[in-house]
Amino acid sequence: MSSPLLDLEPKLLWQHFDGIRRIPRPSKHEERITKHVENWASEHGYEVNKDEAGTLVIRVPATAGHENAETVILQGHLDMVCEKNSDVEHDFMTQGIEVEVDGDWVRAVGTTLGADNGIGLAAAMALADDPDVVHGPLEILATVDEETGLTGAKMLDPALVNGKILLNLDTEEDGAVYMGCAGGADTDAFMRISRRRGLLGSVPVKLAVHGLSGGHSGLNIIENRGNAIKLATRVLQAALYADIDVDLVSIDGGSKHNAIPRECFAVCRVDKNAIDGFRTVAERCAADFREEFGATDPELEVLVEEMDDDEGTRQVLNVHARDRLLRLLDALPHGVLTMSREVPGLVETSTNLAVVETQEDGFKFVASHRSSVMPALFAVRRSVTSNFRQAGAKVSYEEHYPGWKPNPESAILKRTADVYERLFGERPAIKAIHAGLECGLLLEKVPGMDAVSIGPQIEGAHSPDERVQISSTAKFYKHVAALLEDLA
Repeated sequence: MSSPLLDLEPKLLWQHFDGIRRIPRPSKHEERITKHVENWASEHGYEVNKDEAGTLVIRVPATAGHENAETVILQGHLDMVCEKNSDVEHDFMTQGIEVEVDGDWVRAVGTTLGADNGIGLAAAMALADDPDVVHGPLEILATVDEETGLTGAKMLDPALVNGKILLNLDTEEDGAVYMGCAGGADTDAFMRISRRRGLLGSVPVKLAVHGLSGGHSGLNIIENRGNAIKLATRVLQAALYADIDVDLVSIDGGSKHNAIPRECFAVCRVDKNAIDGFRTVAERCAADFREEFGATDPELEVLVEEMDDDEGTRQVLNVHARDRLLRLLDALPHGVLTMSREVPGLVETSTNLAVVETQEDGFKFVASHRSSVMPALFAVRRSVTSNFRQAGAKVSYEEHYPGWKPNPESAILKRTADVYERLFGERPAIKAIHAGLECGLLLEKVPGMDAVSIGPQIEGAHSPDERVQISSTAKFYKHVAALLEDLA
């Protein structure tokens, strides 16, 4: 079957990305993609090393005559965020990503695309394959489980890495070179609840808040996009304040710690004579939300629909448990907390209410936090923990990861910017990013390493709106190829 990608330039890059996107995504360590990359490396006679976590280090010999150049590491990650719209039938475990070309963009059909970080990985493989690219010794460092906590970078065996120049290929902005990133931490919580049988005369209804833009909880948090969990909570609270007796069966929103929730669904029971009143409240809230979020979430919808009455909808939360849950969701912070005092326009600290999930005996929560200042990261985690504990929830922490402190005097930063200016006639923007890159961990693992991060224009990462710009991908590839030649 022909692919819409194979006629795009640079052909080698899109050929590799096409191979990657066809591979189904298993739930652990992206084993199939790892095997795909291992097979490619073996076919070319490259030395392949793999550590206990599954991270690959592939050694590519230098172009003839450049064997004595410094080793350069081309680094990306093997995994992606698997998100889809609720009305799309797609099984990431058994199906590859369906793609389409839309003008100057490549996007997926109703799912995340995996350009984050399939484009970086494809670029590294293409640069190794390309006979026109002059380079010294290369190491392709392909880490596992970046999206679920930077596991591969945390567990990397540093003895496998020889290079001290790191080109991270995992940022998402054309014309920018990144020299720093935020650190991050997650807070998980569980709140046990009690239930009773729904009142006689009540009927089940489903509240749906969907159509939001969602997006990356680091890159897109500055845009103040709506959080579906917070908005659904506002509708339920508004109904209670309007004296509509809403009993709650379940509430579920978000699915990934590093994605802003796009959808939230609450199953409720209300008196059959109060359904119209509940709908009116939802419509008023929808109008308020459109006024607040119309610029960032133009497809936002709030819907109320009656459901079939069955045993699964008849057990509702006790009133005390309902109120405790809704007050917690209302009180939990979400969004930008502080802007950087040193880097203009950079978010310093943020938090994302990422997941609420109904379980048999309670509710599970995930909140993710980011900051370029580590004391501030721990402070926001403590603040969120206080909210959870005040509501009687049990809290546990995922391991945090460090930020990457900007170094404006970095030698590879200057070299990367100089090559870009020579190629394109203008100086790139030098930035830090409010997102978790693996550079901070890798620089801790390998003392003396110097790093930059670059990439093409990718928009909507971690959401089904994800797309990558074709022209900027060609520009990105040209830039990395010229930088490798300069370093050789």
